[in-house]
Amino acid sequence: MKIKCLLVDDEPLALRVVESHIEKLNDLEVVAKCRNALEAFEVIKKQRVDLMFLDIQMPGITGLDFLKNLRHRPAVVFTTAYRNYALEAFDLDVLDYLLKPISFERFFQCIQKYYQYAGSGNAIYQPKDEPHTTPESDKPLYVRQGKRAIKIPTGKIYYIESLKDYLQIHTHDEKYVVKMTLSSLENELPESSFLRIHKSFIVAIPYITALTPTRIFMGEIELPIGRNYKMNVLSRLDYK
Repeated sequence: MKIKCLLVDDEPLALRVVESHIEKLNDLEVVAKCRNALEAFEVIKKQRVDLMFLDIQMPGITGLDFLKNLRHRPAVVFTTAYRNYALEAFDLDVLDYLLKPISFERFFQCIQKYYQYAGSGNAIYQPKDEPHTTPESDKPLYVRQGKRAIKIPTGKIYYIESLKDYLQIHTHDEKYVVKMTLSSLENELPESSFLRIHKSFIVAIPYITALTPTRIFMGEIELPIGRNYKMNVLSRLDYK
């Protein structure tokens, strides 16, 4: 069964970009394209919608206000050119937050999140604790706790925090505290999947949901971008 997608945006070009991405995936189908929230509401009343791509700044009712007042809603992805709505958006429990212009790679990551949300067994779905696909990123990390060497799959790591002489490794199911420096651990992590954003933080790139020139957002988690790391971080994440 195909995923029924509703596109809501007052910009024709923005609608076309998302539609073209959808056309590349066999499991997705556009059921309607709307220019405002009222049109979208009429579509949702009349037919099944699984996934809605919703712009924020639109004439009349904004995407945020529309979502706040929508009682029975599909999974929602905000599509916007503005980064400053990220926190408010995730407070509304949206699936993802896509910044325009939306690349196909970023769109594809969003669809993977939908499969996880929907519990689909689709072939292109990758579980949350194994979001990486390269052999390098599948390599486990071994850290010492006392006399034991603890094996941590790198795909489970959200971010790593420096606590003076210790590190706290945050994964999706628990935290590990180990005695080592952030710089030494950084050398053991796959460069393609992890990014140093601050003297005290390394983050897993696939879990980043939004960013500003000074902050990284990973769902409800907010981390600072250090001044000395800013240029590299914004370049790696293609911030424009």
